[in-house]
Amino acid sequence: MKKIKITFPDNSFIETENEIRPVLFLEKFKSENKTIVAVKVNNEICSLDSPIGITSHIEPVFSDSKEGCAIYRRSLCFVLAAAAHRLFPGKRLLVGHSLGYGYYYTLETGSPLTQENITALKAEMERIIDENLVIESSFISYEEACSLFESLGLTETRKQLNYRCPSKIQINSIGNFSDLYFGPLVGTTKILNVFDLKPYSDGFLLRFPKKGQPEKLTEFVDQPKLFEIYRNYKLWGKRLNVTSAASLNQLIHDRKAADFINIAETLQTKRIADIADCILKRKTVKVVLIAGPSSSGKTTTSKKLALQLEAIGYKPKTISLDSYYVGREQTPKDENGNYDYECLEALNIELLNKNLVDLFSGKQIQLPSYDFHAGRSYFKGDTMTLEEGDILVMEGIHGLNDKLTPLVPADKKFKIYISALTQLNLDDHNRISTSDNRLIRRIVRDSRYRGKSAADTIAMWENVQKGEELHIFPFQNNADAMLNTALDYEIPVLKVYAEPLLRCVNPLQKEYAEASRLLQFMSCFSTIPATSVPSQSIIREFIGGSAFKY
Repeated sequence: MKKIKITFPDNSFIETENEIRPVLFLEKFKSENKTIVAVKVNNEICSLDSPIGITSHIEPVFSDSKEGCAIYRRSLCFVLAAAAHRLFPGKRLLVGHSLGYGYYYTLETGSPLTQENITALKAEMERIIDENLVIESSFISYEEACSLFESLGLTETRKQLNYRCPSKIQINSIGNFSDLYFGPLVGTTKILNVFDLKPYSDGFLLRFPKKGQPEKLTEFVDQPKLFEIYRNYKLWGKRLNVTSAASLNQLIHDRKAADFINIAETLQTKRIADIADCILKRKTVKVVLIAGPSSSGKTTTSKKLALQLEAIGYKPKTISLDSYYVGREQTPKDENGNYDYECLEALNIELLNKNLVDLFSGKQIQLPSYDFHAGRSYFKGDTMTLEEGDILVMEGIHGLNDKLTPLVPADKKFKIYISALTQLNLDDHNRISTSDNRLIRRIVRDSRYRGKSAADTIAMWENVQKGEELHIFPFQNNADAMLNTALDYEIPVLKVYAEPLLRCVNPLQKEYAEASRLLQFMSCFSTIPATSVPSQSIIREFIGGSAFKY
């Protein structure tokens, strides 16, 4: 019988003739003050009780890592669902969006959720955690899964099995509660002892630790403007009866996707037009500053906003913040010794503000240019003046930070925060991360326009997110307006492009774990052809074929 070779990070190995489970290696992986929540087997994340039956390289996944943090959160959500099932049988627990290192939940009990309800839920979660119950993963037949989810009242999960029909279904179970498997969970509940339930709006927040700090909760920072955007889009999706992957798949199956696409695009255009009207009502605005995280569609939004501004009498002009880099030699370096082009100090703030003040005073300015290859700033003779009715539109990651434009009076600035804030869930208990939405956009765009592989994009994504957390998210509440650039039909379009790219990431690459996760996520959706996407859609910024020039 062929032996199975298991290799560890220190290059030691064992050989065995039988399947073996990673939980047996916990002592070997043990690290002071670190908790192991899963393992990577040939760069695929697996639970600690997953059988290993092939030659493998394995390494631990600690709770303070990005992957470990995701497993911890997913496991907490599962425990919450089990607690709600026991205390409120037959009532729908619905996960919403993320807010301040927490997920917003509502519970459809037929009456307003009370503090007593939330206290009882927390107590039940604590009981499950204190008892150190085993979270089991198993496979059941398709027929058994349909019956199980019907009996548990998981209507959206059951509906999804009409459009995703494998012969066997993987589930997670704890006690008499089970839910569909979307990724590994912790092996036992005892380690899930850092959490809180906080009353919020009509529901509550399930709060959890931030990445890298698994032992504590951070102070809650409210984001009321962002919450209102989410709430409005949730209500919109509910009115259209499109709130989950299953309900979107049903639209596609019933050949009604075209109408939904038109409605989604029309709503987004209306929101942009509303922002243009707000700018007009302010009367004193001279510059519109647009900021948002990577792949939120800033460029297309700028162009669509410019059209709306023209329609109400403005003559928009654009200034590229990329032209104001100070030059490579003056650019600060990060902790790894690399040039940090995303920090505010990488821009020539003094020149930018002098140019803006001169423009608003009616003077002509010389526009700078930047040679990215040579890493230097220069002037090539381009000039600009602002005439009556002209308005500047500038987009960049620092747009919401007043330190970018300290010499420009507040009444002359209108700041817009944009992000792809999808209101769709996979099902009642499993949400769609806005970061995943943007990462898939980025993978498609990087391949099409920059010649990058999916592995290349995944490899740099964590640094991109770090820059967003430093330079964008802290200033969200400074925005005069917020725009949701997600289009709820976009994953079925993007998957046609993204899936072949992600399948090229192989198990020898560390990015394989993330590629596998994204492939599993996109497998929940049917497809929509790119020919259905309007030429001015934000999605065209990523898949090509836009009516706009970039």
